[in-house]
Amino acid sequence: MTTEATLPSTSASPTARQVWTRARGIVLALLLLLTAAIAIAVIRSDARHGALDPRSADPYGSRAVAELLADRGVSTRVVTTLNAARAAAGPDSTLLVAAPDLLTRPQQSALRSATAASGGRTVLLAPGSPSVERLAPGVTADPATSLDSTLSPDCDLPAARRAGTADTGGIRYTTTHLDADECYPSERLPTLLRVPEESGGDTVVLGSPDILYNDRLDEQGNASLALQLLGSRPHLVWYLPSLSDASAADTDDERGFFDLLPSGWLWGTLQLFIAAALAALWRARRLGPLVPEKLPVAIRASETVEGRARLYRKANARDRAAAALRSTTRTRLAPLVGVPVSQAHAPEALLPALSAHLHGGGQSLQPLLFGLPPSDDAALIALADQLDALEREVRRP
Repeated sequence: MTTEATLPSTSASPTARQVWTRARGIVLALLLLLTAAIAIAVIRSDARHGALDPRSADPYGSRAVAELLADRGVSTRVVTTLNAARAAAGPDSTLLVAAPDLLTRPQQSALRSATAASGGRTVLLAPGSPSVERLAPGVTADPATSLDSTLSPDCDLPAARRAGTADTGGIRYTTTHLDADECYPSERLPTLLRVPEESGGDTVVLGSPDILYNDRLDEQGNASLALQLLGSRPHLVWYLPSLSDASAADTDDERGFFDLLPSGWLWGTLQLFIAAALAALWRARRLGPLVPEKLPVAIRASETVEGRARLYRKANARDRAAAALRSTTRTRLAPLVGVPVSQAHAPEALLPALSAHLHGGGQSLQPLLFGLPPSDDAALIALADQLDALEREVRRP
């Protein structure tokens, strides 16, 4: 009775336990970061609001100007829907539209019809083109923005003259209204316009919202200008357009997927593509001969052979595997038949010596040692067996 020894598996594929051991640190770190982010978001959700929100004390919030207006008897009410903003427009109120460009075209037209006849004041913060043309007919936005943020009034508007220099630099405007007040010019185009309405009210177009930010209110004449523009009526309606407003969905203003993306998405995508290409070049396979390295541990010959065989099989490189087998066989056979190793790969030197050593039995040595690559795996196995048999025959005493 014979017993065969069972060799341990030399599979190079990692087990599930090994994968978990390597990845558990990263997974735990990601879980901790996610838990911390959720906790911070929950804790701060009640205290934080968006930019230009009169309830926000953040640097880009507007709580400071709302409190200053409250000290002067001006009440501030925040609305987030178009219907609420239209209903609040009146001769004793100022309607501030914080983000006019977020409104759809039908929303802008509906808001304009309500404010034009209200007799109150409408303040538009940095409306671009074409939103300003619908909310303030006769006013257009210039494509080039102001290069300077702090500008001088240079107009006869009392509020601007009392405030002096302010951070109004941003979008520049042109108007066809001859009675409009054009203030804070940058390269001869104003960044603040006041257009009178036939109903007795007016529309103020401001090229930048900087004068309303908490961290900019105490600079230049920002506070004075903000209080005068927003405090001319006893009630201030602060309209923060919301994408969840039902009036935005009940329109025929269809917008494509690319219209919903930020304006700089194309350049951002191009930069990501270039970064990915550079990373691929950096991590790409280097062509050239293999460089042997001294391993820190001893590896069994069977594991090395099996690993290299799997690489050849994965790459379907039967030609390279056959060339390696033939080259190694020729190198070992040459000293046995008296041929220098330097000439082991020359058929004219090796084949005659092998034929003489085998006493004329070397008619098939040429295709065996220097033949074509095998066509399939079975032919490769047969070639290996034949080379092994040839070497045993040469070594036989």
